[in-house]
Amino acid sequence: MSIDLTGAAWFKSTRSASGRECVEVAHLRSGLVGVRDSKNPTGPALVFGPGEWDAFTAGLCAGGPRPAD
Repeated sequence: MSIDLTGAAWFKSTRSASGRECVEVAHLRSGLVGVRDSKNPTGPALVFGPGEWDAFTAGLCAGGPRPAD
């Protein structure tokens, strides 16, 4: 599947420092969410469906998965 990212309004978290090592997010058509590396804005982007994005952000808020010991 190819998603047209032309015209997407990318943004960084307000918690991002002025450093360049951040991810950017864009809310796309049909509720999709794009994520890309801010250092490579013309590079590839991940695209999540609404449920996938909700699960991802809920995991971050909960502390994310912990690596096995």
